[in-house]
Amino acid sequence: MEIAELEKRAKKIRFDIVRMLCKAGSGHPGGSLSAVELMTALYFDQLKHNPKKPDWEDRDRVIFSKGHACPVLYASLAESGYFPVEELMTLRQLGSRLQGHPGKDKGLPGIEISSGSLGQGLSVGIGLSLGFRLSNNSARVYVIMGDGECDEGQIWEAAMSAGHYKLDNICGVVDYNRLQIDGATEEVMGLEPFAKKWQDFRWEVIEIDGHNLKEVINAYRKAKEIKGKPTVIIAHTIKGKGVSFMENQASWHGDVPKGEKAEVCLNELGKCLEDLNGEG
Repeated sequence: MEIAELEKRAKKIRFDIVRMLCKAGSGHPGGSLSAVELMTALYFDQLKHNPKKPDWEDRDRVIFSKGHACPVLYASLAESGYFPVEELMTLRQLGSRLQGHPGKDKGLPGIEISSGSLGQGLSVGIGLSLGFRLSNNSARVYVIMGDGECDEGQIWEAAMSAGHYKLDNICGVVDYNRLQIDGATEEVMGLEPFAKKWQDFRWEVIEIDGHNLKEVINAYRKAKEIKGKPTVIIAHTIKGKGVSFMENQASWHGDVPKGEKAEVCLNELGKCLEDLNGEG
């Protein structure tokens, strides 16, 4: 898909994220908005998948470890055709398939695991990677992580395991917006030198601007070419990307705009979408 078309998809997904969160009145906008380009490039350019056959055995797997940011996952799946876009407006409603964290048991197509207990996704991805190697399945595994969850020891046990087993069919993606629920990552639990940590665990490291779709696509493509070791993409992003008053503000990690702020938010993103589509 051309970059211009991917940009349109990203704008639509970003708009839908805010629209569904405002309708729900609760949720996590900050880390959803920061991961839009990462998910757009994955689902619309790189991923081997079939929305009409969500259980296709040879599909690539997306393990969405940062489960609280599920609005970006739901919007990406809906835009891909896994379920109607209109269903996004049921987010967090009683009986909805779109709960505040992804639930495999809810019957929503495209959800590979229940997630939201942070730090576990990479371990699940490694299990899948090993299974694919044993069964000679060419499918790849993508694990979407937040930087805050990299405080967890399980992440680093998993990283050590993947490096040890030379799993070149797994790609970790860290949404490195440098903010988590309690504030700046370096103040809560310093991660730096972040890239070197992964390198020391025998991973190939690719650092990119996580909002530059060309860089994101090139990183995914490069990851496919790496042999004999796993790859992690450290995507430098902006929490709350696309909404002026949310950007780089930890306070919008789990707070949703209401009233006038909701109108400002939707107007900003709606205008961006119209401009990109040549309608305004």
